[in-house]
Amino acid sequence: MSDNHFERTLVTSALPYANGYIHLGHLAGAYLPADIYTRFLRSCGEEVIHVSGSDENGVPITILAELEGVSPQEIADKYHHENERAFRALGIDFDIFGRTTWEKHHKTAQEFFLALWEAGYFTEKEEQQFYDLGAEKFLPDRYVEGVCPHCGFDKARGDQCDNCSATYNQIELKNPVSKLTGVTPELRTTKHAYLKLSEFQSRLETYVESYRDNWRDHVLQQSRSWLKAGLGDRAMTRDLDWGIDVPVPGYENKKLYVWFDAPFGYITNTKVLCEKQGDPEGWRRWWQDPSTRYVAFIGKDNIVFHTLIFPATLMGYNHYVSSKGGGSDKSGESYIIPDNVPACEFLNLEGKKFSKSNNWGMDLRDYVAAYEPDPLRYTIAANLPENKDADFTWREYQARTNNELADILGNFVNRTTTFIARYFDGVLQPLASSEKEEMVRQLLSEDLEHFAENNARHDIVLHDLRPKFMKYFTEIDLAMLLEIAQAPARIANCYRAFRFREAVFETMNVARAANKYFNDSEPWRTRKDDPKRCATTLNICLQVVRSLAVLFEPIIPFTAAKMMNGLNINPDEYHGWWSAAELSLKRGHKINEPTILFEKVTDEQVKAEVAKLGSTDGEGEGIEVDLKPEVTIEDVMKLDMRVATIVDAEKIKKSNKLLKLSVSIGNLTRQIVAGIAKGHKPDDLIGKRVVVVANLKPAKLMGVESQGMLLAANRVGDSNEPPILLTLMDERGEDGFEVR
Repeated sequence: MSDNHFERTLVTSALPYANGYIHLGHLAGAYLPADIYTRFLRSCGEEVIHVSGSDENGVPITILAELEGVSPQEIADKYHHENERAFRALGIDFDIFGRTTWEKHHKTAQEFFLALWEAGYFTEKEEQQFYDLGAEKFLPDRYVEGVCPHCGFDKARGDQCDNCSATYNQIELKNPVSKLTGVTPELRTTKHAYLKLSEFQSRLETYVESYRDNWRDHVLQQSRSWLKAGLGDRAMTRDLDWGIDVPVPGYENKKLYVWFDAPFGYITNTKVLCEKQGDPEGWRRWWQDPSTRYVAFIGKDNIVFHTLIFPATLMGYNHYVSSKGGGSDKSGESYIIPDNVPACEFLNLEGKKFSKSNNWGMDLRDYVAAYEPDPLRYTIAANLPENKDADFTWREYQARTNNELADILGNFVNRTTTFIARYFDGVLQPLASSEKEEMVRQLLSEDLEHFAENNARHDIVLHDLRPKFMKYFTEIDLAMLLEIAQAPARIANCYRAFRFREAVFETMNVARAANKYFNDSEPWRTRKDDPKRCATTLNICLQVVRSLAVLFEPIIPFTAAKMMNGLNINPDEYHGWWSAAELSLKRGHKINEPTILFEKVTDEQVKAEVAKLGSTDGEGEGIEVDLKPEVTIEDVMKLDMRVATIVDAEKIKKSNKLLKLSVSIGNLTRQIVAGIAKGHKPDDLIGKRVVVVANLKPAKLMGVESQGMLLAANRVGDSNEPPILLTLMDERGEDGFEVR
């Protein structure tokens, strides 16, 4: 058990938006530390589940869908599956990776909204909100971009600044611009349902302060800062056509705010998991049993949603069901709230923030397609941004892989197994004297377990062990055995305090000690001079290999499995057993043929990966561009490109790529056949303002005359990717305007 009064642990990782590929920054923020923690608890034999999934509602999905000319569901499907595959390939072992587009989730979120509504925790307000005249719609937060009112960052979103993490009302943005049309929106009045967060002020203050000695300082301080400023009402509905319907009259054209519905995805996904396990009501043990501990892993930009807003909704729901008393079948169903929110700070890449627009980043799917997962897991875990921003560099990745994984851990394992394979036919020799081995093993294990539990100092332990065991072991034997006896508790303390970097360091220190023990024992010499001494040394070394496999499993699980397989041990036998002290390998045990655990990273690989990043001159990595032959300015000026409006559109029979368009070019009308049917519905194109080549010689496509060409963009040679329609961003250009 992780604590005296907890019987199980519920672990959640933030639900990533399904509008892009997961990158290394996301991985370090919420997913790798959660996976390491979950694996550690399982190794201790504790009951634990790890729940996450895709956040598929809200504005980020609709923005990308409009840009790509596809439905929001297609975007959600694409990135949900791609990201889950990448997570699994890196060994992020979710018990379930769910979806907020599931109908069950819609019902769960609506249930909570209705409970809070009926309990009086919502108030209706009319507010001013940005409205895009050209698009004829209110603009949800992320459809607006401008200058942050707090730090001056000029690419701030309508609800939150990515630079300083401040949150605000969209109308506080300076120099706002609509992401739909690129124009300055106007203010209009609309109605929304506001959660009365102020009514939870005192409860949340008590909740946060109860963990002042346990939470990371930046989590505590950010939560306190919000509470000190005073919690105000916060809108939980949005003017959107994609998401979860607001289940009350008067809100038929609105959806739930994504940050209201998304955290309930943890609950939905747990319900689905338990249903799949044949226990439909089992989710209540995880969410409504006070003996369950809830740990929420997130990035620092999501802290207050998990320390204040989500807990407030759970508190409000709990109050609602308790107030129903015997008149409700939900009476007494109180949800637990997070016991810890070990948020990480940001991970940068080669000294800069991840940036899609500047091509500065590395997607997880690209990494796992090219490299083994464990070196990345180890490198990031050893440098997690636990209390301040950290930096991933390819040079550090190379150094960690080569100097630590390969030269320390890999070297010890290879030396040990190769020596046994070469000189002892792969068979484990006796520990101490053959006739007394079992007795010595038993006594030693009991003593080591005793001293490990008491975490006694090495010198005191060795003083007590010498009289009993010096006949069988040397001083350095006992020191090595004591190290693997005490290390598990020392490392476990780090994990339980969410000090993952320290846990990684302490784990690698055991491998360092093992290498020193091998060198100091000189088995290459004792093999000839003292075979019994050599046999004891190699027996201890192989016991340590097994111990290291146990200790490293949360960090580098694929390598740990290789180590167990190399030892000819079923890795599944060691789930639920963290102690590395037991000398479980018996005399005569046969190991498998040794293999190299890690391939070293070359300078050439590092240079190639760094060269892929952030090319701004068109000469770097990205889309491979093969330019056509040069033309003169006179050639370009022959093209008559004009602003036009699509007034009609229809599919061309027997073609799944072509659309017949009628476009207005000032006082002219042209018929254009365009290969944009994939990703663009005819009805959605009407009214779009585009750029066309108006003086193209007419040609027939599928028997239909085309009198021009529509400008669109796509990746050369990729027929599966929908073309991106180049629409006019500035409404000042009238039909017929010349494009230069």
